[in-house]
Amino acid sequence: MAADQVEDATARLYLAIGRLSRLLRRTGSPGLGPGAVSALATLARCGPMRLGDLAAKEGVAPPTLSRIVAALVEAGYVKRDPDPQDGRAWLATPTPEGETMVSGVRSARVHELQRRIEELTPEHQAALVNALPALEVLVGEAG
Repeated sequence: MAADQVEDATARLYLAIGRLSRLLRRTGSPGLGPGAVSALATLARCGPMRLGDLAAKEGVAPPTLSRIVAALVEAGYVKRDPDPQDGRAWLATPTPEGETMVSGVRSARVHELQRRIEELTPEHQAALVNALPALEVLVGEAG
């Protein structure tokens, strides 16, 4: 593929992924912003984490994540537990309500994405399926 084709494809992919992400973020997260949903989903997937580790995984500054976690604690979706390895630190842990919230949001977003994929032509559906291995490698989930 020529360099200008790669550049054009890169820009189109960036825009399409951004638009799809915004569409899906508006689905199934009543009262929680995208940062809170993302942090809660990371905790649900990875288990209890220190704030600094969670901030690094989420790619946000610790003060920003501190506000997000405080809101999640206030909403009852996250609890703070002492870190057994360091009594001065604490771990953010999803509550059962937080796990349920993540599951519901994930389910609603996956359902919306599936609905949109089902509206595509069979050729476009196949193209998406065929692109999955490359996308997984691109985000470091396979390889």
